[in-house]
Amino acid sequence: MSSRLDWLGALSLEEAEAQLLTCCASRRWARKLVANRPYLNETGLIEAAVSGVRELDWDDVQEALSAHPRIGERAEAVRGHADSSAEARREARWSQDEQSGAAAADADVLAELAAGNLSYEQHFGHVFLICATGRSAAEMLSELRIRINNSVEGERAVVRTELADIAALRIRKLLGHT
Repeated sequence: MSSRLDWLGALSLEEAEAQLLTCCASRRWARKLVANRPYLNETGLIEAAVSGVRELDWDDVQEALSAHPRIGERAEAVRGHADSSAEARREARWSQDEQSGAAAADADVLAELAAGNLSYEQHFGHVFLICATGRSAAEMLSELRIRINNSVEGERAVVRTELADIAALRIRKLLGHT
């Protein structure tokens, strides 16, 4: 086991849950991962994280979505208050890093992305979620334009995949990778 995996396994239930909630903000998801400790290796934890996201009820997915800022928005704006915990600061930093492609966009693309975010939210009732790491704002805007035409059930499937990808990425970060 890695020292970071050992660290996660040694935390109290509450501390481990708080750490995992920075990877996916569904309490049911975090509690399940904590309850299934210890993990033999990082691959096992990541596989459990991904399958755990896919098993969530839609209400649990929406709970996780509520922690994600709109593309181009700062994570602190989602919380509605200044959460100064180390976990909240780390999660905000991760979100900012993941969305760095949007930060470099020109004003026109950002305006189109902001308008698209609102249209998407009106249509589906939740934030547009995309694993933004390595994507430009133009790529994310293009994906938003495609996905806004999905059926509700089709989009929910895409959202689960994106959420699982983000959770896996953040678990790697939590364990000191990438």
